[in-house]
Amino acid sequence: MQDLKDQLKKVIQDLYGLDFDLEITPSPENVDADYSTNAPLKLAKELHKSPKMIAEELQKAFVSVRAGGSERRSESRDDRRERGGEQKALVTPPGFLNFVLSDDYLSNKIDDLSEDFEENIISDEYKGKTVICEFSDPNPFKVLHVGHLYTSIVGDAISNLFEYAGAKVIRANFGGDVGLHVAKTMYVLRQKNPDELIIEDIAKCYIEGTALYDDDEKAHAEITKLNKEIYKINSEDLHDSDLAQLYWQGRELSYDYFKKFYNSIGVKFDKYYPESTVAALGLKTVKEQLEKGVYEKSEGAVIFNGEKYGLHTRVFINKEGVPTYEAKDVGLIFTKWHDYHFDKSVVITGSEQLDYMKVVLKSVEQYAPELVQKTVHLTHGLVKLPGNIKMSSRKGNFLKAVDVLDMVKNELKSAYDSDDEIVSLAATKYAFLKYKMGGDIIFDPKESVKMTGNSGPYLLYSAVRAKKILSKAEWLEDKIQASIRVGGSERGGERGLIFEPSERALIKKILEYKGILQDAVAEMAPHKLANYLYELAQDFSRFYENCPVAGSNQEAQRLKLVQVYLKTMTHGLKILDINIPEEM
Repeated sequence: MQDLKDQLKKVIQDLYGLDFDLEITPSPENVDADYSTNAPLKLAKELHKSPKMIAEELQKAFVSVRAGGSERRSESRDDRRERGGEQKALVTPPGFLNFVLSDDYLSNKIDDLSEDFEENIISDEYKGKTVICEFSDPNPFKVLHVGHLYTSIVGDAISNLFEYAGAKVIRANFGGDVGLHVAKTMYVLRQKNPDELIIEDIAKCYIEGTALYDDDEKAHAEITKLNKEIYKINSEDLHDSDLAQLYWQGRELSYDYFKKFYNSIGVKFDKYYPESTVAALGLKTVKEQLEKGVYEKSEGAVIFNGEKYGLHTRVFINKEGVPTYEAKDVGLIFTKWHDYHFDKSVVITGSEQLDYMKVVLKSVEQYAPELVQKTVHLTHGLVKLPGNIKMSSRKGNFLKAVDVLDMVKNELKSAYDSDDEIVSLAATKYAFLKYKMGGDIIFDPKESVKMTGNSGPYLLYSAVRAKKILSKAEWLEDKIQASIRVGGSERGGERGLIFEPSERALIKKILEYKGILQDAVAEMAPHKLANYLYELAQDFSRFYENCPVAGSNQEAQRLKLVQVYLKTMTHGLKILDINIPEEM
């Protein structure tokens, strides 16, 4: 479908001088065609012509382009394609352009994918560009919750999409190793035995410290003072006091815990930015821009007056002279730029950070608009269990990331008596990736492990089934190459090929893959790829049920189709960072 779109865009450019963003979609069931576009209807107003006239002009030009063979790859293949009657363009009222693809055309496309899959689906949209993707962003002195798991999985998939498009991608992680949450934790933690600390104990201290900060005036004052002391310990790398030693011990314990968790889900980061490493630059930048009038003084603090821009006002330097989260984010933006001179910076956070980031970016826009233009802030909603229970790390009733992984493992064990780590992790990742990012997600462990329906295990089972078909075929490569040499037909020569409906549907779905990938990259939307793979698996299931492979008259052609299907599924799942087991 993507090549149809590219060809038609070129025709529109040549005829009318327009760079037109058109859509080509599968034709409705009552239309005897494969694909349709309403481009003539959309062009009518701009060109001051009737949609039908435009459709007829496009039809004539499209047929001319096809006759010219503008995209042929080799002489022998060209000759076969010219004889094959590859595509037809038809006009239907009031101005739709419909496309009919011949079986020979579809066979040629599968030949191309079989011969060189990577070459035929490659994208160079971001070739030579640097993209930094920041996601997960856990704070030391806290445990990872389900939101961190979600952003880690989605952020990694978005990074993979950019890499597919040719970008050099830096996966970055930003976390608060200084700040009020650390002071709240340390206020309670210093009363514990440091030799017996584990990360879960440290996290409980944060919950207790938060309650004291909110309800106890004396504790509130002491935690505020402690916040300044910890900032000094970090910025000056102090180790001599008991407080300093406890701080560094807790921080190291946190980082070891993070590293172990990320390894368990197969996510790796190229750069970790503790807040302490960017705080000084953020403080310096805000002070410099204070002198230029971007920021303002208010009751001893430094603020950005967001009301001027329809936003809210936030503090960037508090009364004690300590940079807040806002100033640290300013420092992070400039540190990323100094480190990588990125072409695009993607920041993924929970939706509760949306208004916050608007203020930070609006402030930076006043003195570094080019960096803000290169920055994209993506947000996601809450992850909830069935029953719609709202969770909060402040109250301690949140769902830990490791709990989610264990829940899926237990469901897999209960349902299938399986402890396959590959299947379990695939179930978890796909359960998150199939949703469009932005809204809340209801995560149901039981649904995630089902072997039927829109689930990770269903996709894996489909791929494993294809592997088994190919493993049982004798002289597989010889059969496939022989099929390619004779134009994909074993039924009377080049023009005699006839696909069964479910066979044809699978081929057409495979040919949508490159376009789906390009859309997923453009929109930074891994859910588009995830749901395409589900539809692809469904089409393969129907093909498997209706089109015998081994021993059939069309064995070689169908083996080739199964091979290309498996390549497509494997490539797509790899972008989602999901591995396929050898058997299930």
